[in-house]
Amino acid sequence: MKIMVLIKEVPDTWGERRLDLETGLTDRAGSTPVLDEIDERAVEAALSSADATPGTEVVVLTMAPTSATATVRKALAMGATSAVHVVDDALRGADLVLTAEVLAAALRHTGFDLVVAGNLSTDGGGGVLPAMIAEMLGVPQLTALSSLEIGKDTVAGDRVSDAGTMRVSAPLPAVVSITEALPEGRFTTFKGIMAAKKKPYEILDATALGVEPDDPAVARYIMLSVAERPPRAAGTKIVDEGDAGERLAAFLIAEGVA
Repeated sequence: MKIMVLIKEVPDTWGERRLDLETGLTDRAGSTPVLDEIDERAVEAALSSADATPGTEVVVLTMAPTSATATVRKALAMGATSAVHVVDDALRGADLVLTAEVLAAALRHTGFDLVVAGNLSTDGGGGVLPAMIAEMLGVPQLTALSSLEIGKDTVAGDRVSDAGTMRVSAPLPAVVSITEALPEGRFTTFKGIMAAKKKPYEILDATALGVEPDDPAVARYIMLSVAERPPRAAGTKIVDEGDAGERLAAFLIAEGVA
């Protein structure tokens, strides 16, 4: 079985995250880049299946600048078999549609039995890429799984909603996305880090995948404006002088939350 895991380098969620006001893109130089935590869980889910099923191949796939190589190699150090890295300056600032097109083309290039992704990146937060990729590939999708069971011919899991827990399954090949309910990624070891340097690492660009980033016939997102977040204002303190309840109610009504 071949499991492809979609991974992404993001700004460290514990640090300051900003947008470049000139380009409207994430200011990646302004914070420490890390492998997205939800993607670490996706890699862990694939590796756990591979541990239980000898012969399973786990390949990580990303679309990112060359500078993301160290982040991709972390996934290899965790235990992934190989990596595919799509690098192309023409893809800088790609919207969700173009990103899905590129990743779907890369998956057709590599072949796959199962694609595992996080449900939501911590920077963009679009949450739709797994579904868009499944649609483009013409395969079933199971999204927002809080558990994952990978069989020889099927994949299944639980999806938790406000109304209850749904048990869902699909035949392979398929695309699934997982939530933070799944286990955290395993720690890398010195042996794993050294081994990662020798693992297969394929680099592709848009041309090799047959994708035209600037195709005028295809609709793309256009960012019209971006602005600095206003500084946080001082809060309102209500001191109880016998009328705190009434003043609190009036405050909530004025704020439109009551």
